[in-house]
Amino acid sequence: MLYALGKSLGSEEGFVEVKACLTSPLAKFVAWGLLSALLYHMVAGVRHLIMDMGIGETLEGGKLGSKIIIAVSAVLIVLAGVWIW
Repeated sequence: MLYALGKSLGSEEGFVEVKACLTSPLAKFVAWGLLSALLYHMVAGVRHLIMDMGIGETLEGGKLGSKIIIAVSAVLIVLAGVWIW
């Protein structure tokens, strides 16, 4: 993805090539996969920041927090898929 960004910013021809490449279903799937991993990681990171404040450190709180993380991540991943496709 960094290579594609560099190429697209390098010249107008590079931008057209990257744009054409990213319209394929495989490229969209790869972009969606990378974005999904980043979204899950971000949401889980927010959970850890909240736990650092002392909220949800019990076993029950941890289980509830895990369920919330999965639900929020699933919603964000579906929205990312709609945005990409």
